[in-house]
Amino acid sequence: MARQIRMGLIGHKFMGRAHSHALRDLPMFFDIGAEPVMQTLCGLEEDLEAAARRYGWASWTHSWREVVEDPRIDAISICTPGHTHCEIAVAACRAGKHVICEKPLALTLAEARRMLEAARSAGVKHAVNFNYRKAPAVALAHQLIREGHLGRIFLFHGFYFQDWPLDPEFPHVWRMDRSVAGAGSMADKGSHLLDLARFLVGEIAEVSAATEIYVKERPSAGGTRLPVTTDDAAVFTVRFSTGALGLFATSRMAAGHKNGLGFEVQGARGSLRFDLERLNELQVYLAGEPGATEGFRTVLATSPEHPYAGAWWPPGHVLGWEHTFVHQYVDFLRAVVDDTQVRPDFEDGMKAQAVLEAIETAARNRRWIQVEA
Repeated sequence: MARQIRMGLIGHKFMGRAHSHALRDLPMFFDIGAEPVMQTLCGLEEDLEAAARRYGWASWTHSWREVVEDPRIDAISICTPGHTHCEIAVAACRAGKHVICEKPLALTLAEARRMLEAARSAGVKHAVNFNYRKAPAVALAHQLIREGHLGRIFLFHGFYFQDWPLDPEFPHVWRMDRSVAGAGSMADKGSHLLDLARFLVGEIAEVSAATEIYVKERPSAGGTRLPVTTDDAAVFTVRFSTGALGLFATSRMAAGHKNGLGFEVQGARGSLRFDLERLNELQVYLAGEPGATEGFRTVLATSPEHPYAGAWWPPGHVLGWEHTFVHQYVDFLRAVVDDTQVRPDFEDGMKAQAVLEAIETAARNRRWIQVEA
C-alpha cells in the first residue's frame, strides 16, 4: 500500500494550478510507493475557496503559517513570488516539512544559503522546481552527454523569449518590481537556462553580461505610473569550469515568442538541439554518419526507453508542458518515501542564484565576474 504524503500548497494562481494538476495526475500514471494527498491550499485572493474546490484541495487558508504549523501536513509546495520564498521555506524546514519551491529559489544568494542550511539542519527533502530538466527529451540529452556521445563539450547556447508585456501600456505587475521579483527576464527565465546549462555541461566559473529595461514606467491599478525596476532583456556569456563557453539571451519583449525556450549543446563528436515549444523532440547529430545522410535527426522522446515517458501513453502520443511538473513530483515524493536525494535541490537553486548575482554584477560593472563558490 502506498504511503500517503499530505501536501500543503502555498500560492494558488498560475503556478498553484500547475502544481495542483501535477499532484492530481501523478497517482494515475506512476507507482512510486507514495500517494500525494491534497490537504490544504493557501492564497491571498478572494477566489481561494473556489480555487481549492476546483483544484481538488480538502481545505484552504489565507495564512501560510497555518500550513507550515499543521501537524497533518508532511510536505509543502511554495508557489509564491520570490521575496517570500526564504521565510516560508525556512519555517517549513524547521517544522520538519519536506519542501519543493518554485524558481528562482530566492531573491539573493544569502537567502538561498539560509534555505539550504535550514533544509540540511532539519534533515528534510528539498527540491527546486526547475521543471524543464524533467522533459523526457531534456533528460535524454543529459543521458547522451553523460554517456560520452558528444565527446568534449565546447559550447552551450540558450535562449528564453516571451512577449507578454510587449505593449508599453501593459500594466505594472509584481514581476516588474525588483523588491518582489529580484530581477526580470534574466532571473525569471534565465534561471531555467542556467539550471539546464549546469545540468548538461557543468558548473559555471565566470560571466559577462548586459541588461536593459525598454519600458521604464507602466500604468498601475491606481491610475498612476510605476517605475519598472527589473530587466526586460539580458544577454550574458559564461565560461564553464570545464573550459566550455556559453552564450545566453533572455527577453520578455521578444515579439512573436510566447514561451520560447531553446538550447544547443555542441561537442567534439556531436550536437543536440531542443525547443520547448516542440518539447517531445530532441534534435541529435552524432559524427560518423555516412556523408549522404549526415545531419541532424529528430528523436521523438515518447518511447518506454526514454526517461519518464514509459509511464504515460503509447509511443508517439506526445506529452505537454504540464507533464514536467508531474515528473518533478515523481522524483520529489519518491525521495521522501525512499529516503534518497532529489535533484534539482536547494543546492542547485543556490548555485543558480550565485550565477544570477554574478550576472547582475557583471552587467553593472561591464566586465567579467567570477561566480562565488
